[in-house]
Amino acid sequence: MRYAQGGGLTDAERTTRERLRLQAVERFAGRRKNAEIAAALRISLRSVERWRRAWRESGETAVLSKGSPGRPRLREAQIHRLERELEHGPLAHGWADQRWTLARIKTLIGRLFHVSYTVEGTWRLLKVHGWSWQQPARRAIERDDDAVEVWRQETWPRVKAPRRSAGPGSSSRTRPGSR
Repeated sequence: MRYAQGGGLTDAERTTRERLRLQAVERFAGRRKNAEIAAALRISLRSVERWRRAWRESGETAVLSKGSPGRPRLREAQIHRLERELEHGPLAHGWADQRWTLARIKTLIGRLFHVSYTVEGTWRLLKVHGWSWQQPARRAIERDDDAVEVWRQETWPRVKAPRRSAGPGSSSRTRPGSR
């Protein structure tokens, strides 16, 4: 069975699926036909055929779920080490600027722990452990916030053009009856 991108079974769904597999095994032993088992359990005929083949070749244990083939997990000690390394910053790990990107963190995880994550998996790992995405404000290095505030308070009101009133000679109004 294929699942949508990023999808899969929850623990409850996995348990339900396991129960179906065991019910199918009971019916294999009772010599029921594949189509009958598929209809009774409301699963695909192809799954029943695959489970029966595995059952015939290796017994009941071959039919049981092997678990999630999901991304490899880091142990808590590895997570703490990753956090310490992230705090050192990208410069300490050979990147030219001070921005952590998911691709860079993914690469760092691979270098440190020899574990491969996807960019999406890296984001999930960080999110689960309390990290959030942040985008630095783009500002010129030379910017002087105090000078900007003085300009905004003193100079801008003098330079700002006054609003014209919409009086009788204003071009923004049309006179009634004229075209």
